[in-house]
Amino acid sequence: MTDTAQIAEMKIDTGNLFREQTYTDQKVGSIRCMIPVNTDGSDDSARDTIYIGQAQMMTGMGPVPLTFEIDAANIQEACEKFGPAAQGAVEKTIEEAKEYQRQQASSIVVPGQGGGGMPPGAGGGLGGGGFKMP
Repeated sequence: MTDTAQIAEMKIDTGNLFREQTYTDQKVGSIRCMIPVNTDGSDDSARDTIYIGQAQMMTGMGPVPLTFEIDAANIQEACEKFGPAAQGAVEKTIEEAKEYQRQQASSIVVPGQGGGGMPPGAGGGLGGGGFKMP
């Protein structure tokens, strides 16, 4: 099947529609509220609103975007839980980076094929605790 044919067959899942609202303090991050809606645009009270936090983790290699779900019943609760949820996302990102480094370190390097991984020292800032939220 060609790419054009695949694109023509793409369909929106009308049973999983959301309206998006974004809240931000313009300092730390933002919270996206994904409000379930019906196909006529009215709120779908049978499904829960989803709260998604967004922030950046500063590393020696530059900012790393963080996106994480916040378990909350309303925007006030999402704001209160933002910090702990962001911390969980930071910890998860660090663990994923360490795992990637372990995989790269244990891979077989074939002479003449190039390293293929991260350059020496890259990612070194991820495990050292040099993180700060903007």
